[in-house]
Amino acid sequence: MKRLTLLCLLIVLGSACSLDEPSFEYDLQGHRGARGLLPENTIPGFLRAVEEGVDTVELDVVVTSDRQVVVSHEPWFNHTITSRADGSPVTQEVERSLNIFEMTFEETQLYDVGRRGNSNFPDQQAMDVTKPLLAEAILAVETYVYEQNYPPVRYNIETKSQPDWYGVYSPLPNEFAQLLYDQLVDLDILDRTIVQSFDPLTLIAMRQLDPDVTLAMLVYDESQSVELMTEILGFTPDIWSPSYDLVTPLLVDKTDRLGMKLIPWTVNDRDEMIRLLELGVDGIITDYPNRAP
Repeated sequence: MKRLTLLCLLIVLGSACSLDEPSFEYDLQGHRGARGLLPENTIPGFLRAVEEGVDTVELDVVVTSDRQVVVSHEPWFNHTITSRADGSPVTQEVERSLNIFEMTFEETQLYDVGRRGNSNFPDQQAMDVTKPLLAEAILAVETYVYEQNYPPVRYNIETKSQPDWYGVYSPLPNEFAQLLYDQLVDLDILDRTIVQSFDPLTLIAMRQLDPDVTLAMLVYDESQSVELMTEILGFTPDIWSPSYDLVTPLLVDKTDRLGMKLIPWTVNDRDEMIRLLELGVDGIITDYPNRAP
């Protein structure tokens, strides 16, 4: 669902838009759905992202004790957004003890992750909602897209994995990759899915399962250089996905020469989005897809 060009807006809306209004072709990704507008990593949030015209729904996955793939940013219940069944808030002191990797999926449904809203996102609409299975979320989006006659959307799925979590908060990389891969095959969305991670080992495991899966390397600081991370991976990923403040003209040129797309995260200011797009990035990951140019 590429952004409408100025010409399309003039034709469809008949409005007197400014000729200076920017128009770009790029991959607009809704971060955790549309976190700035509705609870993160939830089915309502994903549907809102689709309504706002995203090309790609970005989300995170973890694994339960019964080996279900669940949509969640942390492998525990974040105190900022979580309430217990009785309505009491989860505190920061206990959040990591609420380990999803030690719970069955049924047990995860005892915790609400939307009714309190999110103090970091004052525009977010609060609602009662729980963490969904990956399969539930994908089927809900696919059904909504079909019913609304929207073009097919893509998915960008992050494995929440790092070495000190192995066997504690997450499976080992090979098992994590296999569980996710099997789900993508069953859901028939493999050709429309990016698998991304800060953990190169899950990307390596996914590449070994299927060399055709689109992979994105997430990076958060300058120590994770293109040269270092591609050496660790043993291959050049399809997408380089850095924190947006790491994007420079030099990085744009380097990723272009290596044949990688450059898609930074998480860009919530419209002027910054425009600056990055003018630099030549291939996509934007944002909590506010409604702000996209």
